[in-house]
Amino acid sequence: MASTDQVSCDLAGEAAILNLKNSVYYGLDTVGARIWTLVQEPITVGAVRDAMLREYDVEPERCERDLIDLLQKLAAEGLIAIKSAAA
Repeated sequence: MASTDQVSCDLAGEAAILNLKNSVYYGLDTVGARIWTLVQEPITVGAVRDAMLREYDVEPERCERDLIDLLQKLAAEGLIAIKSAAA
């Protein structure tokens, strides 16, 4: 789920995100922006992956690998919070 310590906007299908804690801007391409849209509310990684597989022509293994990589980077920057299913 997206952190409350950020603001973002759509830029012609791409996304610009401002981390309010460190005043750093981040940019996402159209695929990253779609993922960003999906994680605005609590959602499982599997549900995001499934949505991406329906919307894009990508191999499932690559989709999952790239998705997890992006989510880890967003979490490391404090832009999203990742919680276990048990939480």
